[in-house]
Amino acid sequence: MIHITVEDRNGNRQPLEIPEGISLSLMEVLKGSDYPILATCGGMALCATCHVHVLEGADNLPPINDAEGAMLDTLPDANSDSRLACQLRVNETMEGAVFQLAAD
Repeated sequence: MIHITVEDRNGNRQPLEIPEGISLSLMEVLKGSDYPILATCGGMALCATCHVHVLEGADNLPPINDAEGAMLDTLPDANSDSRLACQLRVNETMEGAVFQLAAD
């Protein structure tokens, strides 16, 4: 199991256990766990409705790709810990990470 923590928009933290080898994006896991992620573009890095802040564990995640970086550059509330959950594949590198849902 991969263990992460998700902080909702009210500041409440909830641990999540995700089976290894699930082959889903963080966005898909968050939607499946009933978090209010719109994912309007279906995971194509075109809408930023899956914007999260990585509070812990960012150094273990893959680098931001060009499409993700371009979309994050358009967001007024994006900062150095911002990522698009649709661009993060769930795997063991996420173990112990803490993600915060960005404001609507």
